[in-house]
Amino acid sequence: MTGRSASEVLPPSLRVWLGLIAVVAASVVVVLGGRYADDSEPGAMDARIWAAVDGAGPLWRDVALATDFLGEPVGAATLVVAAVTGCLVLRRPRAAVLVVAGAGVSVGAATLLKQVVGRTIHGDGNLSYPSGHTAFLTALALVGALLAAGRLGLGRTAGALLVLAAALAAGAAMGWAQVTLGAHYPTDVLGGWCTALAVLPATAWLVDRTADRTAGAGRPERR
Repeated sequence: MTGRSASEVLPPSLRVWLGLIAVVAASVVVVLGGRYADDSEPGAMDARIWAAVDGAGPLWRDVALATDFLGEPVGAATLVVAAVTGCLVLRRPRAAVLVVAGAGVSVGAATLLKQVVGRTIHGDGNLSYPSGHTAFLTALALVGALLAAGRLGLGRTAGALLVLAAALAAGAAMGWAQVTLGAHYPTDVLGGWCTALAVLPATAWLVDRTADRTAGAGRPERR
């Protein structure tokens, strides 16, 4: 592994695979957004999943509330600060930048999409599609998985499995919490998960490209 590839937040072996995933995820976001635009009712899949998780006991609701807190401003800021600190301790400044940029762009994209799609839950003022909480936690998990894949020098298959497993775990945990608490429809959660999958790879590529250009501009010209 070269010094340059070791510092990149988007491992070269995963670029094509993550690019394809991003395209598929973006397509899902668009299709679901079109299906539920200006809607205020659960779809058939939403209703079935809601019925399956209905009746969670007090203990599980407490777990859901604790998970939900990770996507609230105080909880999210705490996670971001901890992640940035960890990246800096590991001497991965690009990863630290990606933590902030990836989480910010994912949540920003989800917020913008809410305004565009206009789907609501529990009243006209509660825009719901896609889930920003799910997008946020999924984006952080993706950054962590990319960092681990790069540091461990994982190949395409192992790296892809790690990234996908991290995204699924984070998305499922936050998605379950949002659905259990009635804060989002299940399809909102899927949209938030796909938003992070669509946005994070492009953000990572831009961080690498910007860092490479900055480093190149800072080198003295050879004569």
